[in-house]
Amino acid sequence: MGTPEFAVETLRALVENQYHVVGVVTQPDKPVGRHGSVLQPSAVKQYAMQQGLPVLQPEKMKDPQFLEALRSWQANLQVVVAFRMLPEVVWAMPQYGTFNVHAALLPDYRGAAPINWAVINGETKTGVTTFFLDHNIDTGRIIRQKPFDIPDTADVEYVYDGLMRLGAEVCLETLADIVAADGHPAAMPQDEQKAIHAAPKLFKDNCRIAWGSMTVKQAYDFVRGLSPVPGAWTMLRTADGEETMLKIYQASKPAAAPEGAVGQLRRDKKHLYIGCTDGMLQVDSLQLSGKKRMDAQAFLNGMADVEKFCAN
Repeated sequence: MGTPEFAVETLRALVENQYHVVGVVTQPDKPVGRHGSVLQPSAVKQYAMQQGLPVLQPEKMKDPQFLEALRSWQANLQVVVAFRMLPEVVWAMPQYGTFNVHAALLPDYRGAAPINWAVINGETKTGVTTFFLDHNIDTGRIIRQKPFDIPDTADVEYVYDGLMRLGAEVCLETLADIVAADGHPAAMPQDEQKAIHAAPKLFKDNCRIAWGSMTVKQAYDFVRGLSPVPGAWTMLRTADGEETMLKIYQASKPAAAPEGAVGQLRRDKKHLYIGCTDGMLQVDSLQLSGKKRMDAQAFLNGMADVEKFCAN
C-alpha cells in the first residue's frame, strides 16, 4: 500500500526479491492539466501495472466493495509505505498484520512530512523505522530501525533519495524477521519520552519564511528543508507597497556579508542577502512569481534597485 515514488522502491524490492505480491493498493488517479481533464496514475500504480500486479484504488478505506476485494487476495501480510491512515478493519485483516515503513526514527517525527521537518530542524541524523500499525498514527510496536546521516549541505531531495533506498532495505530485513519468527518477530513499544518533534503535513502557510524570528542557521535549514518541493517562500515588497512572491531554493551561511535589518535585501557584485535576526542569509537560487528559477546573479542583473525591496 503506497502512492508516491518513495513507495515504489520498496515495492520494487519485494518484486525483485521474489516475494509473492498478490496486489497493490494506491490512491485514485489524480486530475491534472489545465482543466483537470487528464487523470494521472500514482507512481506506485504505474510500476504495478508494468509488473502486471492487480491494483485497487479506493476512495474510502471502509468501502464494502474495496474490503471484499482486499479480503479476496488472502494476503498474509500488508506493507504500507507513504500511504494514508488505515482503519482497523484493514490493518488487522492479514494473518500477520500490517507494518509501515516510516522515514524517521520513531517515536520522533511522527506525521506526514518527517523528512522535511528533520532537515528544517537542523537534524544531523534521521533514519527509517518499521512498525506494526495500531489505532493511532505512527505509534505501533517497532520492529526495526536504521539511521541515516544528514550532511549540513543536504536538501530534502538528497535525504528523500537516501531514505527511499534505505526504506526498501529495512523492509526486506523486516520481512526476513517476520518469516524467521513465523509471523511474530520481536517488536518493542515506543518510548513516548522520545516523541520530541512532530512532522505535520506541509501547507503553503507553514512554508513561509519568518525572517523576524529566524537566525541565519534557522533560515538556511528552513530553505533546504523545503527544497526543491514545495519550496520556502517569502513576499517581496517595494517602497511603494507592491508585493510579489519569491521562492528560495538554495541558500548559504556567508562568512561575511553586508549589514542589514531583518527582512532587508542587500547585495554586492555577485551575491544577494536577506536579513535574519543575527545576520544575513545568502540567497543562491530563487524564483519570482511567474518567472523561471534562476541563480542570484541573474536576479541581480535584472533588478538593479534590489535594495529598495524588503522581505516579509
